[in-house]
Amino acid sequence: MKVRLLLGLILGVGLASSGCAAEQPTYAERLGWKPTDRVILFHCDDAGMSHGANLGAMQALDYGILTSVSTMMPCSWVPEFAAFLKDRPGVDNGLHLTLTSEWSNYRWGPLAGKAAVPGLVDEEGCLWRSVGEVTAHATADEVETEVRAQLDRAVALGMPITHLDSHMGTLFARPDFFERYMKVGIEKQIPILIMGGHMTHIQQDEPEAVAQFMAAGIPEKVWAAGLPVLDDLLNETYGWRRFEEKKANIIQALRSLKPGVTMIIVHCAQPTEEFPAFTRSSETRLSDLRVMTDPELKQVIEEEGILLTTWSELKKRRDQAK
Repeated sequence: MKVRLLLGLILGVGLASSGCAAEQPTYAERLGWKPTDRVILFHCDDAGMSHGANLGAMQALDYGILTSVSTMMPCSWVPEFAAFLKDRPGVDNGLHLTLTSEWSNYRWGPLAGKAAVPGLVDEEGCLWRSVGEVTAHATADEVETEVRAQLDRAVALGMPITHLDSHMGTLFARPDFFERYMKVGIEKQIPILIMGGHMTHIQQDEPEAVAQFMAAGIPEKVWAAGLPVLDDLLNETYGWRRFEEKKANIIQALRSLKPGVTMIIVHCAQPTEEFPAFTRSSETRLSDLRVMTDPELKQVIEEEGILLTTWSELKKRRDQAK
């Protein structure tokens, strides 16, 4: 998710100002950690997308430092990942709410069905390829219908739902889309991906958008509804393709981490033979898997005294917080 997707949201949601984030304790502190604690949530997107994506998430969870995943419910490899989760009841799994189908030779449609959400469907009967096409054609009602259909499928498969986030940031692209995303999370009391602390990494991209986002008071509305809020999000790892570059950048991010709860997003995969047929992302996804299972990264976390967490723990702490 890029901050630029938030700009329309910020200007379109008329919430009261919450003041300057710098004057407030971190959300980690409000969740019960010490003011100086640096807490990390290592999160993997795209489980269920393919067999290779499942293998990567499974290996990073079993042998690495990954603490959270989210699953793309419309995709054909979801049952495999659902079976994996049944054997590991403690795994932190959310829904990577999917409103786009971006690949060329491998695509999927809405779980709600074309008749129920015609504005989400392209001429091939699949979800639109880009965020822009979704925002141009879909209604907020259709978005909410599909979000609920994806929740329903997860429940039917017996999958845990520890949080909600957004594939390609589509739910952050229009104010009314975001309002439905927030509405469902609050109604179901399922944490949603939302940042409201110092947002150090995001501010490097678009500081003015971050300032307006904070002034709009959106994070505090989510907090007041009983859901946890993150202090920061590092979402640049996808662009770091080579293993050496990715590892060095993540280690640097860990060593310079500010107090608070920070989520680092990766896309672990063990690319199988079909991967090159639909995506050019094999290198960066395999590099993510290698970094998440690299002993040196574990050592850095121990040296720096960084704490690892899950969405499940965040929700439990929020339930106990004032």
